[in-house]
Amino acid sequence: MKKMFTKATYALLLCLAGLSAQAQSVVISGLVTDKLTKQPIPGVGVTVKGTTSGTATDANGRYSFSTTRKAPFILVISFLGYTSVEREITGNSSGVTTELEPAVILGQEVVISASRTPERILESPVSVERMGQAAIKELSAPSFYDALANMKGVEISTQSLTFKSVNTRGFNSNGNTRFNQYVDGMDNQAPGLNFSVGNIIGISDLDLDNVELLPGASSALYGAGGISGTMLMTSKNPFNYQGASFSFKTGVNHVNDANTSNQQFNQLDVRMAKAWNNKFAVKGTFSFLQAQDWQADNFKNFDRNSRQVKAGDRNSDPNYDGVNVYGDEVSQNMKNVAQAVLNAGTSGFVQAALNLPVPPTASQIAAFKSDPNGLAALNGFLSTDARFKPFVAGLANPGLLPDQNVSRTGYDERYLVDYKTQSLKASGSLHYKFTNTIEGIAQANWGTGTSVYTGSDRYSLRNFSIGQFKLELKGEDFFIKGYTTQERSGDSYISSILGSYINEQSKASKDWFPQYVGNYIGAKALGKTDAEAHAAARTVANQGRFEPGSPQFEAAKDKIMNTTIASTDFEKREYGAKFNDKTNLYHYEGMYNFSNAFNNVVEFQLGSSYRIFQLRSGGTIFDDLNNKIDIKEYGAFAQLGKKMFNEKVKLTVSGRYDKSSNFEGRFTPRVTGVFTVAPNNNIRLSYQTGYRNPTTQNQYIDLSVGGGSQRLIGGLPSSLNKYSLFTNKPYTDVSYRAFLASAANGTPNPSLLKVYDFDPKGVRPESVQAYEVGYKGLLGPKFMIDAYAYYNTYEDFITAVDVYQDNKDGTFTKFGVPVNAKGKVDSYGAALGLDYLLGKFNLSGNVSYNEIGDLPDGYINDFNTPKMRYNLGFGNKEIIKNVGFNAAYRWQEKFYWNSSFSSGEVPAYGTIDAQVNLKVPSVNSMIKIGGSNLLNKYYFTSYGNPSVGALYYVSYTFNP
Repeated sequence: MKKMFTKATYALLLCLAGLSAQAQSVVISGLVTDKLTKQPIPGVGVTVKGTTSGTATDANGRYSFSTTRKAPFILVISFLGYTSVEREITGNSSGVTTELEPAVILGQEVVISASRTPERILESPVSVERMGQAAIKELSAPSFYDALANMKGVEISTQSLTFKSVNTRGFNSNGNTRFNQYVDGMDNQAPGLNFSVGNIIGISDLDLDNVELLPGASSALYGAGGISGTMLMTSKNPFNYQGASFSFKTGVNHVNDANTSNQQFNQLDVRMAKAWNNKFAVKGTFSFLQAQDWQADNFKNFDRNSRQVKAGDRNSDPNYDGVNVYGDEVSQNMKNVAQAVLNAGTSGFVQAALNLPVPPTASQIAAFKSDPNGLAALNGFLSTDARFKPFVAGLANPGLLPDQNVSRTGYDERYLVDYKTQSLKASGSLHYKFTNTIEGIAQANWGTGTSVYTGSDRYSLRNFSIGQFKLELKGEDFFIKGYTTQERSGDSYISSILGSYINEQSKASKDWFPQYVGNYIGAKALGKTDAEAHAAARTVANQGRFEPGSPQFEAAKDKIMNTTIASTDFEKREYGAKFNDKTNLYHYEGMYNFSNAFNNVVEFQLGSSYRIFQLRSGGTIFDDLNNKIDIKEYGAFAQLGKKMFNEKVKLTVSGRYDKSSNFEGRFTPRVTGVFTVAPNNNIRLSYQTGYRNPTTQNQYIDLSVGGGSQRLIGGLPSSLNKYSLFTNKPYTDVSYRAFLASAANGTPNPSLLKVYDFDPKGVRPESVQAYEVGYKGLLGPKFMIDAYAYYNTYEDFITAVDVYQDNKDGTFTKFGVPVNAKGKVDSYGAALGLDYLLGKFNLSGNVSYNEIGDLPDGYINDFNTPKMRYNLGFGNKEIIKNVGFNAAYRWQEKFYWNSSFSSGEVPAYGTIDAQVNLKVPSVNSMIKIGGSNLLNKYYFTSYGNPSVGALYYVSYTFNP
């Protein structure tokens, strides 16, 4: 596969280079300076008006590029904070010096993501948020990724210090599979997880050129996924940004944290870039972060059947299951335990009585009991043998044995998870210009680290790594690229499995539960209260338990977390919690923009893509222990745009077709319109469609979670057949809980159990139809408004059901299965953003509203989004000479979080980020002092995740 990837890409590069070699071009070069200071300005955009051709000035303010556009034409020279200049070019031009006057004009940024072609952000046909270099340098948050939460309509789920998930417009989740994230045009999802792993492999602040974020559906341009949004991160081109840069940031977190003392935070970023003769360029970056992670310490009692928090703790509830306590998910019914003990005693007695070489069958036992003498002998044995006598008494006397579940004693997360966070990122790229307009790129991004991620469990990601490797050829009108993403799980493991297996190692559950129940019955027979009997029973059953920090605990922990899940063998008492994931993604993509060929009479683009997922987890995540799984996807899109009525109206029509090997093909259209109602004032309308294939895990997962209390399986018919869910049909979650309630009352009623019927076709893609109306405009040069309202209708929404399958022995197996919700799910909302320049001060604010409509019967509400949230910003780049500041306040109201890991209310919170900076022009440096969550009011963004406190820092950046 790797050889095919390399050969195909090189062949395409050579073909396109040959086709373009004969193109004639006009060469333009020059210098851009500040009119007041006479200093060169780096990063200035220099483009041919009405085309995508152009470049940006380098660190010395110089630029050079060529275009196939015939002279004469207009050159637009623009930079945020300066008045744009237009110059007529009549032929080859060199040494063109342009002076820009400082100005304060909003809304002049150029974006690409909204239409996959450059356009002013004011004229974007859909909502788009942008963060450019000027904003990145002045951020008050520790990183640009943290600052995304200050964008309009954007929310972040924080699972750990370095693992965060971005979302817009509802249906937030810890690992957000509905949000696409691209780094230099590469989808940086982890192929085995199917979602972007925050910025673990991504771009450092030093190397980031800009971020563009599209809220809502974007499948018509970017393919499957992106139902809740798409984000594009672009790094700096080494031709335009040369030289060495570095930044060192140090600080402290865990201030006034009950879990630990103050901890140090350190981060080093380095970037180096060099170009020769505007022909060949090279770039390298390095980033290393080291800190102590936030600790999850939610010890509330969670009922996994009803998915709700309930009253009680370990002392008051024998069936306690703490949210961030692991191993206590293993639970059994006391009466079932007693009956199982007597069944084992019966089997052993009958085998000995009949002198059988193997345990007797059910019919042999029934025949033995049908003999009055045999039955009397059996009852006499069970009622007098010390191993079985308590259980006979308990089942005969309801006062001695309640119909109640009890759970094993678990371990707090802090004893199981590695909180020593590290993140190492490195990237390198080689750039070669075949002509002045055609550039070839070979790029490698690689990241590794230790973090914590929340999915259906809490996963300790240790030495987890992802590498992305790309070959690309691009010109002003086209690109073609191929890249691969290589995911390696390293030493990652599941924390709840680790906790439960440490318990199993110290004492197997088949021994622990009988000891508990037997001693409980004995204590009750002596007249103890229920609470006293439970305490006595737990004390005896816990004898020999490995206490956290003990040599036995550490030895068991080390062995289990370094043994793969697939190696677990209960009979041999071998246990493993480690992943062994080596899943890969191979992706090929190309696009051509015919707009220049059509003299920009219309805008027309064509593109296509092909990708392969290779699932290779060795049976530790997917059902791939004995077989290899490949998933192939391909798609193509076209887009046609036209300006009309003196360029006051622009209509664009797009469409894309995608096909996955496991599902039928999908067509996703998009229609947009931009109407200029006054200069710099535009109304936008759009109808977009989007769809999302079931993730690789939705299709093929086969994983025990919750300490072994539940098995997650894929929703394809092959997975359902593997566990006989079409033949031995399971029962619904609600009816199973009703049955348990009847059993607890002493009158078990099997008629309450309702069968769940799976769709014979299994899970299928979900889709959305999105309608949006918006306005973006300038009310003078210093006041900008951006507002939108949207309405989304989801169909075949992918959710999950919990079902219970009868094992025909008095026990049930719980399965979590992805399915499509019946009926339609509607959501709607609106947002408003304001930016105002008051002298040198920048004031900004935005508010967003999101709501979900009526839900189909049986649908688990996982909208997971506050109705209202708002952000306020206040800053000045130079309040006094060389000194600036920036502050951001963020607030959101309370909401209910629902996930397969845990569910509960997320309280409202407000937090402030702020920084003060000193610029030192003589050495081209900046010193910054700041903090996130400045008031150190701990909050959490999703239920079951850690609370986040303040992070105070000081940083020094050279050549920012």
